[in-house]
Amino acid sequence: MRSKLNFSLLILLVIVGAFMSVLDTTIVDIIVPKLKGPLSTDIYGVQWVITAYMLSAAVALLLVEWMVKHYGYKWVYIVSVGVFTFSSFLCGISDTLSFIIFARTIQGFAEAFVMVTAQALLFSFFPAEKKGIAMGIFALGVAFAPAVGPTLGGYLTEYFSWRSVFFVNVPIGILLVIFGSFILPDNAKREPYSLNIISVLFLTVFTAALLIILSKGQQYGWFNSEKIVYLAFISWGGLLAFIISEIFSKKALFHYPLFKNPYYVLGILIYLFLLGFSMFQYFYLIPLFYEQIKGLSSIQTGLGVLGFGIWIGMFSIIAGILSDKFSPIPVLIIGAVIYLFSAYLISTINYYTPFYEAVLKTMPFGIAMGMFFAPITTLVMQNAGKKIEQAITTMTYVRFVGASFGTAIATNNIVFYKNREFDAMTILQNRDVVQEFLNKLHFYFGMAGNEVFRMIEQFFSFDYGFKYVWMNAGFWGVVGSVFVFGLIFIRRKNGKNC
Repeated sequence: MRSKLNFSLLILLVIVGAFMSVLDTTIVDIIVPKLKGPLSTDIYGVQWVITAYMLSAAVALLLVEWMVKHYGYKWVYIVSVGVFTFSSFLCGISDTLSFIIFARTIQGFAEAFVMVTAQALLFSFFPAEKKGIAMGIFALGVAFAPAVGPTLGGYLTEYFSWRSVFFVNVPIGILLVIFGSFILPDNAKREPYSLNIISVLFLTVFTAALLIILSKGQQYGWFNSEKIVYLAFISWGGLLAFIISEIFSKKALFHYPLFKNPYYVLGILIYLFLLGFSMFQYFYLIPLFYEQIKGLSSIQTGLGVLGFGIWIGMFSIIAGILSDKFSPIPVLIIGAVIYLFSAYLISTINYYTPFYEAVLKTMPFGIAMGMFFAPITTLVMQNAGKKIEQAITTMTYVRFVGASFGTAIATNNIVFYKNREFDAMTILQNRDVVQEFLNKLHFYFGMAGNEVFRMIEQFFSFDYGFKYVWMNAGFWGVVGSVFVFGLIFIRRKNGKNC
């Protein structure tokens, strides 16, 4: 009994840390519009609260392997949780935009270490035949937290204040540090590991410039802006310099023979395209649809997201169990089929869709997402050999970059299709009839009548445009599913289970 209790406590200490970290990446999305007044800035200013977090987290990932080789998983995890907690407190007491951006930079840096070490620790707790269930449990933190974030963020903001979104981490983080210091095992072997600082710097330049482009491109007008063009040159220059550095370096940053393993490569590609380019679009779009099209409050929107988020948590465990019992590949294939079906259902949602029906139609999306994380993580890590740190780091890096791409694609498509539908609407209109109607509105209501008519046109063009935005997100799901079905051919070719 004591052994089972201790094992459960170990899992809890790791999962809560991961859950808290990922939760903070989504829970903050709810409060961003509410920060403009307290921080005396505009919406573009407060967007840096999110961008700074993502940038620092992506950069920190490049240092994780070096840290764990020197100090072990346990102490890197505990110190990172402590730093994350302290930076959450700093975010909560922030009174200026510059200070909260500074605090969020520290927080994002710590989050990267928390995520990688938490996953590695949990993976080490389970025997080889139970790795699937281990990743299913971890998915409760990584996949379920983003679904809970909008609900919790909306509740805390509405009934307390935006600061409570950050303060809620403080007592949890303190307890994790105290209990983790005494209970978590320190089994990792220390070994000498030299960091290729030149490759790290070049990859940092590439990543930072790329994420800024994706985060701020819509604001600056994409490649119509000199800033975006310069950043694009810097980004590709950094990538080219990184490749050259890796080719001629005696100590490469990554172990490239891993990429000869087709299971490993396809796993990373599935993670990038299916989860990043496609699923994260829906994560971004569904709350936006509820708020902007359906006109729901933050709490109602959160409940709508929770409608599919519950299924993510439930099926993460189920998928982990099935991956252990059979193989990750058939679970991924079933998940892909369900996901494509869910993409079709979501494409039928519009303004006239009742809220309960919209929630029901997004449930298969939650089931599909829950069925992906555990088997794809298991597949990648099973084929990483002794390079577990690199596998986890690569997947986490892909999560950041893929989510940034997905969000940027969705944002760009929203603007494009909204404008296209508005133009199509005005072309189809009978100008004489519309002008007569506008004259009547102006006679009775003045300029307010004309403005209301324009707003109605914009609203319906937004609603009509969403159909194509949904379909575009589904298109990337089809692209990602190609790599899933590609696993079948590799499996038959190799003639072995995986």
